[in-house]
Amino acid sequence: MIRVEKLAKRFGDVEAVRDVSFEAPDGKITGLLGPNGAGKTTTLRMISTLVRPTAGRASVDGVDTAADPLGVRAKLGMLSDARGLYTRLTARENIAYYGQLRGLPDAAIAASTEKLAGWLDLVPLLDRRTDGFSQGERMKVAIARAMVHDPRNIVLDEPTNGLDVMTTRALRDVIRRLRDEGKCVLFSSHVMQEVSALCDTIVIVAHGAVVAEGDPETIRAASGCDSLEDAFVKLTGAEEQPA
Repeated sequence: MIRVEKLAKRFGDVEAVRDVSFEAPDGKITGLLGPNGAGKTTTLRMISTLVRPTAGRASVDGVDTAADPLGVRAKLGMLSDARGLYTRLTARENIAYYGQLRGLPDAAIAASTEKLAGWLDLVPLLDRRTDGFSQGERMKVAIARAMVHDPRNIVLDEPTNGLDVMTTRALRDVIRRLRDEGKCVLFSSHVMQEVSALCDTIVIVAHGAVVAEGDPETIRAASGCDSLEDAFVKLTGAEEQPA
């Protein structure tokens, strides 16, 4: 489980996140939905110990991100918006390197690699250098290396950004499979269709704060709108922005 309590982050005079609280339980898919610049990525980076909060706290399976960042990282698989691979290495070598960084024995790395390659349709690519991989192929490798240590909690920052339709569908299947294994899945997106199709709970953020939380039907009802898209526009104040 991931728990966030009144998280805030300032970068100089810029208040990127000012008041974000929510829970992402095990065995559920929680979506962090918001327009560009809403604070989604900064929130995920604070949860993942990449950025230290200015105020508030976050915990992963009860481990505080500020007090024990290494303990949190052991429980977490993070796909950030920076997905660069070591292009001189094969897909298998990229995944194995991250497994070694996690302290996994070679046999565990090999078994995890084979499992994830089957899920992500990576088997034909495993022993090819990643130089020249398509965006979708690079994404699959990045996801596999984030999950090589079989974490209980998965954080994905806009995982389908720039992917084609078939790769997006395959990734959605993987996310559902992770949920069905009882894992906590938290991902950010600004794509309404994606969030509606995948999420058990949606957390909508705007201007660095949570403005709504619940399942799609609850959010539509609370906003008085017939569609999730209309609810999103109303709750985030996007309709009030100048053209």
